[in-house]
Amino acid sequence: MSLLVDTGVIYALADRSDEWHLRVRTYLEETRELMTAPVTILPEVAYLLHTRLGPAAERKFTHSLAMGEVMVEAVTTEDLVRCEELLGKYPAIGLVDASVVAVAERLGLVTLATTDRRDFTLVRPKHVEQFRLVP
Repeated sequence: MSLLVDTGVIYALADRSDEWHLRVRTYLEETRELMTAPVTILPEVAYLLHTRLGPAAERKFTHSLAMGEVMVEAVTTEDLVRCEELLGKYPAIGLVDASVVAVAERLGLVTLATTDRRDFTLVRPKHVEQFRLVP
């Protein structure tokens, strides 16, 4: 089974000082689900890792992508149409979070691994009443 992750989860996993680090690491170790990341989060993750933790952290993240430790999910034209709808209804969430929602809807995923309780609690997906947010 695949677990859709957002930027915060990948960042928290890399940054041992992040308040979410232990929860994220423990959850991922216990579930053993393969992380899947929408392609739209990659630049955001890379930027945060590079600016906050340094170039080595960004390189390690790139290596994990290249080795298939995190699967990358494309964002389709239909996903972008849905993103535009979501941004019209929830303008504060931004394109990256809208793309996470759109990909989750397309893949029929109910569970999102996220540190962003505000945006993903607010959004009402098409395929379920509410996302199950972990950890």
